[in-house]
Formats: sequence, C-alpha cells, structure tokens
Amino acid sequence: MTSLLLLPQKTLAFADCWYWFLLAAVVCYFIGCFNFAVLISHFKKSDIRDIGSGNPGSMNMTRTFGLKIGAINFFCDAIKGGLPALVAWLIFRDYVFEGTEIIIADFARYFFGTFVIVGHVFPVIFKFKGGKGIASTMGLFLFALPCEQWWYFFIVAAFFCAVLGYIALTEWGSMGSLIGVSGLTIWQACIFAVRYKAELAALNPVVISIFMMFLAINLLTWLRHNTNIYKLVAGEEHHTSVIKRKNKTKRT
Repeated sequence: MTSLLLLPQKTLAFADCWYWFLLAAVVCYFIGCFNFAVLISHFKKSDIRDIGSGNPGSMNMTRTFGLKIGAINFFCDAIKGGLPALVAWLIFRDYVFEGTEIIIADFARYFFGTFVIVGHVFPVIFKFKGGKGIASTMGLFLFALPCEQWWYFFIVAAFFCAVLGYIALTEWGSMGSLIGVSGLTIWQACIFAVRYKAELAALNPVVISIFMMFLAINLLTWLRHNTNIYKLVAGEEHHTSVIKRKNKTKRT
C-alpha cells in the first residue's frame, strides 16, 4: 500500500483557507439539523418526539415503527454524517498544510463530520433538542477512512455486524451503539497515531485537534446517553429485540 504522505501534494496555508472551514462549519451544522426521524414519522402521521423515549433517532424509530423503518432512518442519518466527510476528502485530499506533511483532508473530513453531529444533537430548528448522534457518527466513520482506502470499508462493515450481533444477543441497543462508536473511534485514532507519530510527539496543533474531535464526538454521544447508562446500571433500560422487530415488520 502506497503511503498517502508519499504522494505529490500541494501546500496550502491555513490563513488562506480558514474562511472555507468557517463556512463549512455553518453548512455542516445545518445539514445536521435536518432530522430524518421527524420527517419519516410525519409521513407515518405521528411525531416520534411524542412517542416512546421521545428521542428522534433510529433506535426509537425501530421500537415504534419496526425494523424496516428503523433501518431506513439509520441509513439516512448515516449518509448525512458520512457524505460531508467524503466531500471534504475529495476537496482537500491533494493538499497539505504549509510547512507540514499533514494532509488537510485528514483534518477536514472529521471537522465537517463533527459539525454535522453537533447539528444533529443540538438542532437550532428544534430548540436544540435533537437525536443522540449514533447513526450520524457511524456514518462519519463509515466514510472517513474507506474513502482513502476502499478495503477499510470491510473493517467498518465487520465491526458494524459485530455490534448488531451484540445488540441481537443482549438486547441492549444503547450500550451496543456506544460500543460501536467507541470502537470505531479507537481504530481510526490508531491509524492517525501511526500516520502522524512524529507530529503527535511534537504536539502539532492540527494533529492534536484531530484527536480532540475524536474525543469530543465520544463525549457528546456518551453524555447524550447518560439516562440510558443510568437505566442500564439500574436494570431499567428498554430492551431492543432485533428479532421481535423483524417479525413485527413482516406482520405489518
């Protein structure tokens, strides 16, 4: 495998492109504000925010409308989180920050994705009451590395299947979701730790910011699941049976 750092790169100073990142942050935030769960539930003549847990996300959609609708919602939210990362990669993959060997796309794709997730969790159009960000985060990680090496997709897919298997066996949907996000974060963080080990040792601010975004994404998703964690500890968390939801979908 050819190292991306060995490919010809164009240089770009942050001072010459900061306004593009500012614009991207705003655009990605409002992309994140668009909530598919609310839209799909309106087509079902209801409002998912008034049903079940009240969370406008894939898990509540699955519990309410069945596995098929939950899967559609997850897919839409995942695409919402992943496409901006892909766009960032396509725009900046041939550039490095001036005076460094840091590929701008390595920073930009997580920067774009982070603001999508923030918009999903804290949407201004819904008075900052949004979903928990699992599907959008999984989408970000699904696109972020596979867009540079296609075979990375199979690693993400295998891990995703393992998470689904965990949820199917334990029926702990929230814990499975958190394990999925944390596991993919650790894997991708390790990739960048190896790629930029010299810059990381020198505490390069761009590389440090990439790891800070990893941390922020995880803190955000775990904090949004604080109620679920309390219920898990107390043994009061709702079970999410994939098999039962699948049978419900078949009957309907």
